[in-house]
Amino acid sequence: MITTKFQLEPLTCPSCIKKIEAKLGNMEGVNEVKVLFNSSKVKATYNEEDTSKEKLQEMIVKLGYSVIG
Repeated sequence: MITTKFQLEPLTCPSCIKKIEAKLGNMEGVNEVKVLFNSSKVKATYNEEDTSKEKLQEMIVKLGYSVIG
């Protein structure tokens, strides 16, 4: 298992958290996702055999959020 973190553009509403956590959490290989509203950070733990940091970032962008770090 690998844990990675992403910095997002500032989130504008608490429902953004649920949206991101639900979509990433349902991806194959993702074990845990935590989104912090105040800091706009995402922490994800995943199995590198099933997914990658790049795939997680792609999903975040598809949801309409910008990854900045």
